[in-house]
Amino acid sequence: MRTLIAGTIILLTTAVLAAGQGQDVTPVHIIVEWSSRTPLISPSAGPASAGAFNPAAVRHGGRTILLYREQDTAGTSRIGYASSADGIHFTTSDQPVLKPETDYEKDGGVEDPRLLKIADLYYMTYTGYNRKDAQLCLATSKDLIHWERKGIMLPAYKGNWNTGWTKSGAIVPHRINGRWWMYYLGTAPDKRDYMGLASSPDLLHWSDASAQPVLPRRAGAFDSRVMEPGPPPLITDAGILLIYNAADDNLVYTTAWALFDKNDPSKLLARAEAPFLRPETEWQRIGQVPNVVFTEGMVQDKDQWWIYYGGADKHIGASRIRISVKH
Repeated sequence: MRTLIAGTIILLTTAVLAAGQGQDVTPVHIIVEWSSRTPLISPSAGPASAGAFNPAAVRHGGRTILLYREQDTAGTSRIGYASSADGIHFTTSDQPVLKPETDYEKDGGVEDPRLLKIADLYYMTYTGYNRKDAQLCLATSKDLIHWERKGIMLPAYKGNWNTGWTKSGAIVPHRINGRWWMYYLGTAPDKRDYMGLASSPDLLHWSDASAQPVLPRRAGAFDSRVMEPGPPPLITDAGILLIYNAADDNLVYTTAWALFDKNDPSKLLARAEAPFLRPETEWQRIGQVPNVVFTEGMVQDKDQWWIYYGGADKHIGASRIRISVKH
C-alpha cells in the first residue's frame, strides 16, 4: 500500500448564481469553502506512472473510497483504488480493481469512472478505449473491489444525434416516470462534445432519450466547446442538480452546474453563468493535458459536500463545497 499525505489546505470562497433560460431564475449557490493546495494523489511507479486522476467517490464502511484512472507511460489506463478516513489523506492500493481485458478496452484501457450505489449494488460507468473507439461501459460490484462487466451501455457512432464516441455516464439516483436516466457525453456533427440523455428500464439496457443534446453550447462562454457530465446528479426539490465539466474554445476545463426538471430530465431549467471551479494551481495548469479541473466524484458530509477532481490529467485534488438550491 502507498500512503499519500495531502498538502496544505487553503480557503477559497466563490459563489455562483443561477441563470434562467428566458424563465424565472431558480437561484442555485455553490460556495467553495476550501481546496487542496497540493494534490491528494499523484503519479507513482507502476500502473500510475504517467498519471493518477479523474476519480469517482463514494462512502463505504465509514471511509471515503476513490476509484480513479491510473495511466502508465505506455498510455494504458486502469481503475485504481484509494481509501481515506478523513477524505483528505488517502492510502492507495498497489493493485487496480479493473484492468483492460475485453476487445473494447484493450491497449487503451478503462477510464474515468462514475460511481453510484443503488440498493446493495454499486454501479460504475466508465469509458472503454481500445485506441480506436471510446465507448461508455458499465460494471457492478458489491464491495468496490470485485467488478462484473455488463458491457457497452451506449455504442459509439450510433446515437440519435451522436456521431462519435460515448463517455461519462452520470446516472440519476432514482427512477423517474418508471425509468432510469443517465446524462452522458457524445460528439455532434459539428465535432463539439455535448451532453445527451439516455434511459433504461433496468439499469442494464440503455438507449437515447432525446433527439438532440439536452445542454446547448454557449458561444464564447466557458462551455462553448465541451459540456460533459460530472458525478451522479442530486435530486432536489427544485430539480435535478447536475455538476458538469465544461471546456471553452481554448480547451480550458472548468466545473459548473445545470438544473433539470425532476419530472422531465431532458428539460433544462437553469444553468451557471460562470464555473465555480477553475484550474488555478500549477498542478491543475501543467500536466498531460494543461489547464484542467475535471470533477467526477462527490460525497456528502453533513450539510457540505466533498468534490474530487483530476488536475491536468495527472493528479487528484479535492474541494469542500456548500450547495444551496432554492425552490
